[in-house]
Amino acid sequence: MDVQRKAVRQVRQVLPGIAMLTALAVAGLTGCSAGNGVGITSDAKAGDSAGTVAQPGKYRSLPSPCKAVDGKRVKAMLPAADGLTDEQREQLYAGAADASYDGDRHVGCRWSAQTPEGTRLLSVAFERVVSYDRATTSDDDKARQVFVRRLTDAHLPFPGVVTSPSPSNAQSPSTTPSPSSPPASPTSSPATPGGGASGSPSGSPSSSAPVELGSRVLEGLGNNAFLEDKLSPAGATAAQSRTVRIVFRTSNVIVTVEYSVQPALPGAVPPSGETQDRARQLAQALVDRFDE
Repeated sequence: MDVQRKAVRQVRQVLPGIAMLTALAVAGLTGCSAGNGVGITSDAKAGDSAGTVAQPGKYRSLPSPCKAVDGKRVKAMLPAADGLTDEQREQLYAGAADASYDGDRHVGCRWSAQTPEGTRLLSVAFERVVSYDRATTSDDDKARQVFVRRLTDAHLPFPGVVTSPSPSNAQSPSTTPSPSSPPASPTSSPATPGGGASGSPSGSPSSSAPVELGSRVLEGLGNNAFLEDKLSPAGATAAQSRTVRIVFRTSNVIVTVEYSVQPALPGAVPPSGETQDRARQLAQALVDRFDE
Protein backbone atom coordinates (compact mmCIF):
# COMPACT_ATOMS: atom_id res chain seq x y z
CA MET A 1 0.00 0.00 0.00
CA ASP A 2 2.83 2.38 0.82
CA VAL A 3 4.51 1.50 -2.46
CA GLN A 4 1.36 2.42 -4.42
CA ARG A 5 1.02 5.75 -2.64
CA LYS A 6 4.67 6.56 -3.36
CA ALA A 7 4.20 5.76 -7.04
CA VAL A 8 1.16 8.06 -7.27
CA ARG A 9 3.11 10.92 -5.68
CA GLN A 10 5.93 10.47 -8.22
CA VAL A 11 3.48 10.58 -11.13
CA ARG A 12 1.89 13.76 -9.77
CA GLN A 13 5.32 15.41 -9.53
CA VAL A 14 6.25 14.46 -13.09
CA LEU A 15 3.00 15.57 -14.77
CA PRO A 16 3.45 19.35 -14.18
CA GLY A 17 6.91 19.17 -15.75
CA ILE A 18 5.57 17.37 -18.78
CA ALA A 19 2.78 19.95 -19.10
CA MET A 20 5.32 22.77 -18.92
CA LEU A 21 7.51 21.19 -21.62
CA THR A 22 4.48 20.70 -23.83
CA ALA A 23 3.47 24.36 -23.44
CA LEU A 24 6.97 25.57 -24.24
CA ALA A 25 7.10 23.35 -27.31
CA VAL A 26 3.80 24.73 -28.56
CA ALA A 27 4.94 28.30 -27.94
CA GLY A 28 8.18 27.63 -29.78
CA LEU A 29 6.35 26.21 -32.77
CA THR A 30 4.00 29.17 -32.82
CA GLY A 31 6.90 31.61 -32.67
CA CYS A 32 8.69 29.89 -35.51
CA SER A 33 5.54 29.86 -37.56
CA ALA A 34 5.05 33.58 -37.02
CA GLY A 35 8.69 34.36 -37.67
CA ASN A 36 9.17 32.24 -40.75
CA GLY A 37 5.68 32.54 -42.08
CA VAL A 38 3.16 35.35 -42.47
CA GLY A 39 4.64 37.76 -39.91
CA ILE A 40 8.11 38.39 -41.28
CA THR A 41 7.14 37.74 -44.87
CA SER A 42 4.33 40.29 -44.79
CA ASP A 43 6.54 42.86 -43.04
CA ALA A 44 9.19 42.47 -45.70
CA LYS A 45 6.67 42.89 -48.46
CA ALA A 46 5.25 45.96 -46.76
CA GLY A 47 8.73 47.44 -46.56
CA ASP A 48 9.41 46.69 -50.20
CA SER A 49 6.10 48.21 -51.35
CA ALA A 50 6.61 51.26 -49.14
CA GLY A 51 9.78 51.98 -51.07
CA THR A 52 7.86 52.24 -54.33
CA VAL A 53 5.01 54.41 -53.04
CA ALA A 54 5.38 58.09 -53.95
CA GLN A 55 5.94 60.43 -51.06
CA PRO A 56 3.13 62.76 -49.98
CA GLY A 57 3.27 66.41 -50.94
CA LYS A 58 5.20 69.03 -49.01
CA TYR A 59 2.07 70.68 -47.62
CA ARG A 60 -0.36 68.77 -45.40
CA SER A 61 -2.60 71.77 -44.62
CA LEU A 62 -3.44 75.25 -45.91
CA PRO A 63 -3.06 78.66 -44.27
CA SER A 64 -6.03 80.99 -43.89
CA PRO A 65 -6.10 83.02 -47.12
CA CYS A 66 -7.66 86.06 -45.47
CA LYS A 67 -4.71 86.24 -43.08
CA ALA A 68 -2.02 85.05 -45.48
CA VAL A 69 -2.19 88.31 -47.47
CA ASP A 70 -0.32 91.20 -45.88
CA GLY A 71 -2.70 93.94 -44.73
CA LYS A 72 -0.53 96.78 -46.07
CA ARG A 73 -0.50 95.17 -49.50
CA VAL A 74 -4.27 94.82 -49.50
CA LYS A 75 -4.68 98.48 -48.59
CA ALA A 76 -2.39 99.50 -51.46
CA MET A 77 -4.36 97.40 -53.94
CA LEU A 78 -7.79 98.36 -52.57
CA PRO A 79 -7.93 101.99 -51.45
CA ALA A 80 -10.96 102.67 -49.29
CA ALA A 81 -13.37 105.57 -49.65
CA ASP A 82 -12.78 108.51 -47.34
CA GLY A 83 -16.29 108.32 -45.86
CA LEU A 84 -15.89 104.85 -44.35
CA THR A 85 -15.91 104.45 -40.59
CA ASP A 86 -13.11 102.64 -38.79
CA GLU A 87 -15.35 99.59 -38.39
CA GLN A 88 -16.18 99.56 -42.09
CA ARG A 89 -12.52 99.86 -43.02
CA GLU A 90 -11.62 97.00 -40.69
CA GLN A 91 -14.33 94.84 -42.21
CA LEU A 92 -13.24 95.72 -45.76
CA TYR A 93 -9.60 94.75 -45.21
CA ALA A 94 -10.47 91.64 -43.17
CA GLY A 95 -11.88 90.05 -46.31
CA ALA A 96 -14.69 87.53 -46.70
CA ALA A 97 -13.78 83.85 -46.63
CA ASP A 98 -15.20 81.59 -49.33
CA ALA A 99 -17.44 78.73 -48.26
CA SER A 100 -15.37 75.55 -47.91
CA TYR A 101 -16.28 71.98 -47.02
CA ASP A 102 -12.66 71.03 -46.35
CA GLY A 103 -10.34 73.71 -45.05
CA ASP A 104 -7.28 71.55 -45.72
CA ARG A 105 -8.12 71.07 -49.41
CA HIS A 106 -9.62 74.28 -50.82
CA VAL A 107 -9.97 77.75 -49.25
CA GLY A 108 -10.35 81.29 -50.56
CA CYS A 109 -10.87 84.92 -49.56
CA ARG A 110 -12.31 87.99 -51.32
CA TRP A 111 -12.00 91.74 -50.91
CA SER A 112 -13.84 94.60 -52.64
CA ALA A 113 -13.50 98.37 -52.46
CA GLN A 114 -15.42 101.13 -54.17
CA THR A 115 -14.32 104.77 -54.33
CA PRO A 116 -15.32 107.76 -56.49
CA GLU A 117 -12.39 106.81 -58.74
CA GLY A 118 -13.58 103.28 -59.39
CA THR A 119 -14.07 99.73 -58.13
CA ARG A 120 -11.39 97.18 -57.28
CA LEU A 121 -11.79 93.49 -56.51
CA LEU A 122 -9.25 91.02 -55.16
CA SER A 123 -9.49 87.29 -54.53
CA VAL A 124 -7.02 84.63 -53.41
CA ALA A 125 -7.60 80.87 -53.50
CA PHE A 126 -5.48 77.94 -52.25
CA GLU A 127 -5.98 74.36 -53.42
CA ARG A 128 -4.02 71.47 -51.93
CA VAL A 129 -3.83 68.63 -54.43
CA VAL A 130 -3.77 65.03 -53.18
CA SER A 131 -3.09 61.93 -55.26
CA TYR A 132 -5.27 58.97 -54.36
CA ASP A 133 -2.98 56.57 -56.21
CA ARG A 134 0.48 57.27 -54.90
CA ALA A 135 1.68 53.92 -56.19
CA THR A 136 1.90 55.61 -59.59
CA THR A 137 1.47 59.37 -59.02
CA SER A 138 2.80 61.61 -56.25
CA ASP A 139 0.94 64.63 -54.88
CA ASP A 140 3.39 66.92 -56.70
CA ASP A 141 2.85 65.09 -59.99
CA LYS A 142 -0.91 65.35 -59.56
CA ALA A 143 -0.63 69.07 -58.82
CA ARG A 144 1.50 69.49 -61.95
CA GLN A 145 -1.24 67.81 -63.99
CA VAL A 146 -3.84 70.20 -62.52
CA PHE A 147 -1.64 73.18 -63.38
CA VAL A 148 -1.10 72.00 -66.97
CA ARG A 149 -4.85 71.61 -67.39
CA ARG A 150 -5.44 75.18 -66.25
CA LEU A 151 -2.63 76.40 -68.47
CA THR A 152 -4.30 74.67 -71.41
CA ASP A 153 -7.66 76.23 -70.52
CA ALA A 154 -5.93 79.63 -70.65
CA HIS A 155 -4.69 78.82 -74.19
CA LEU A 156 -1.06 79.27 -73.20
CA PRO A 157 1.79 76.99 -74.26
CA PHE A 158 3.55 74.60 -71.91
CA PRO A 159 6.34 74.65 -71.05
CA GLY A 160 6.99 77.65 -73.35
CA VAL A 161 8.77 80.18 -71.18
CA VAL A 162 8.33 83.88 -71.86
CA THR A 163 10.51 86.06 -69.67
CA SER A 164 9.39 89.44 -70.93
CA PRO A 165 5.87 90.75 -71.58
CA SER A 166 4.82 91.11 -75.17
CA PRO A 167 2.38 93.55 -76.73
CA SER A 168 -1.17 92.27 -76.96
CA ASN A 169 -1.14 92.44 -80.75
CA ALA A 170 1.66 89.85 -80.77
CA GLN A 171 0.00 87.29 -78.50
CA SER A 172 -1.24 85.07 -81.28
CA PRO A 173 1.49 83.44 -83.36
CA SER A 174 -0.95 82.97 -86.23
CA THR A 175 -1.54 86.70 -86.63
CA THR A 176 -0.10 88.02 -89.90
CA PRO A 177 1.52 91.43 -89.47
CA SER A 178 0.04 94.19 -91.56
CA PRO A 179 2.18 96.01 -94.15
CA SER A 180 2.32 99.08 -91.91
CA SER A 181 3.71 97.18 -88.91
CA PRO A 182 7.42 96.86 -89.95
CA PRO A 183 9.76 99.62 -88.72
CA ALA A 184 10.05 102.66 -90.90
CA SER A 185 13.03 103.01 -93.16
CA PRO A 186 15.71 105.60 -92.38
CA THR A 187 14.42 107.78 -95.24
CA SER A 188 10.90 107.96 -93.83
CA SER A 189 9.97 111.37 -92.52
CA PRO A 190 8.93 111.53 -88.82
CA ALA A 191 5.43 112.43 -87.75
CA THR A 192 4.80 116.14 -87.70
CA PRO A 193 4.09 117.75 -84.32
CA GLY A 194 0.42 117.83 -83.56
CA GLY A 195 -0.32 115.42 -86.38
CA GLY A 196 -1.76 111.93 -86.16
CA ALA A 197 0.21 108.94 -85.01
CA SER A 198 2.58 107.65 -87.66
CA GLY A 199 1.99 104.01 -86.70
CA SER A 200 5.72 103.38 -86.83
CA PRO A 201 7.35 101.62 -83.83
CA SER A 202 10.36 103.93 -84.30
CA GLY A 203 8.24 106.99 -83.55
CA SER A 204 7.43 108.27 -80.09
CA PRO A 205 4.70 106.18 -78.40
CA SER A 206 1.38 107.90 -78.04
CA SER A 207 0.38 108.78 -74.48
CA SER A 208 -3.22 107.89 -75.27
CA ALA A 209 -2.31 104.34 -76.32
CA PRO A 210 -0.12 102.69 -73.66
CA VAL A 211 1.48 99.36 -74.47
CA GLU A 212 -0.76 96.40 -73.61
CA LEU A 213 0.97 93.52 -71.87
CA GLY A 214 -0.34 90.11 -72.85
CA SER A 215 -1.09 86.86 -71.08
CA ARG A 216 2.01 84.71 -70.73
CA VAL A 217 3.91 82.03 -68.85
CA LEU A 218 5.91 83.41 -65.92
CA GLU A 219 9.35 82.50 -64.66
CA GLY A 220 10.64 82.68 -61.11
CA LEU A 221 7.26 82.32 -59.41
CA GLY A 222 6.89 79.05 -57.54
CA ASN A 223 7.49 75.86 -59.53
CA ASN A 224 5.24 76.89 -62.45
CA ALA A 225 3.18 80.01 -63.11
CA PHE A 226 1.22 81.87 -65.76
CA LEU A 227 -0.62 85.18 -66.03
CA GLU A 228 -3.87 86.05 -67.81
CA ASP A 229 -4.74 89.67 -68.63
CA LYS A 230 -8.28 90.33 -69.85
CA LEU A 231 -9.84 93.68 -70.73
CA SER A 232 -13.61 93.89 -70.93
CA PRO A 233 -15.21 95.30 -74.10
CA ALA A 234 -15.64 99.06 -74.24
CA GLY A 235 -19.13 100.32 -73.48
CA ALA A 236 -20.96 103.56 -74.17
CA THR A 237 -21.67 104.29 -70.51
CA ALA A 238 -19.45 101.91 -68.54
CA ALA A 239 -15.69 102.00 -68.25
CA GLN A 240 -13.61 99.01 -69.23
CA SER A 241 -12.48 96.71 -66.43
CA ARG A 242 -9.15 94.88 -66.43
CA THR A 243 -8.76 91.53 -64.69
CA VAL A 244 -5.33 90.04 -64.07
CA ARG A 245 -5.28 86.42 -62.97
CA ILE A 246 -2.10 84.69 -61.82
CA VAL A 247 -1.96 80.95 -61.19
CA PHE A 248 1.14 79.33 -59.73
CA ARG A 249 2.10 75.96 -58.27
CA THR A 250 4.30 75.43 -55.25
CA SER A 251 4.81 71.72 -54.63
CA ASN A 252 1.30 70.22 -54.21
CA VAL A 253 -0.55 73.54 -53.75
CA ILE A 254 -2.14 75.60 -56.54
CA VAL A 255 -2.57 79.32 -55.77
CA THR A 256 -4.81 81.67 -57.75
CA VAL A 257 -4.65 85.47 -57.43
CA GLU A 258 -7.24 87.57 -59.27
CA TYR A 259 -7.19 91.37 -59.31
CA SER A 260 -9.79 93.52 -61.13
CA VAL A 261 -9.79 97.29 -61.65
CA GLN A 262 -12.65 99.29 -63.18
CA PRO A 263 -12.41 103.10 -63.35
CA ALA A 264 -15.52 105.15 -62.71
CA LEU A 265 -15.18 107.34 -65.81
CA PRO A 266 -16.27 105.85 -69.17
CA GLY A 267 -13.43 105.70 -71.63
CA ALA A 268 -10.77 105.25 -68.95
CA VAL A 269 -8.66 102.11 -69.35
CA PRO A 270 -6.80 100.61 -66.36
CA PRO A 271 -3.08 100.42 -67.15
CA SER A 272 -1.87 96.94 -67.96
CA GLY A 273 1.60 97.28 -66.47
CA GLU A 274 0.51 98.68 -63.10
CA THR A 275 -2.31 96.15 -62.66
CA GLN A 276 -0.06 93.22 -63.52
CA ASP A 277 2.74 94.46 -61.27
CA ARG A 278 0.46 94.68 -58.24
CA ALA A 279 -0.95 91.21 -58.83
CA ARG A 280 2.49 89.71 -59.36
CA GLN A 281 3.94 91.31 -56.25
CA LEU A 282 1.12 89.81 -54.21
CA ALA A 283 1.71 86.40 -55.83
CA GLN A 284 5.42 86.58 -54.98
CA ALA A 285 4.59 87.46 -51.38
CA LEU A 286 2.38 84.34 -51.22
CA VAL A 287 5.21 82.19 -52.59
CA ASP A 288 7.41 83.51 -49.78
CA ARG A 289 4.59 82.81 -47.30
CA PHE A 290 4.46 79.14 -48.31
CA ASP A 291 8.25 78.86 -48.18
CA GLU A 292 8.42 80.01 -44.56
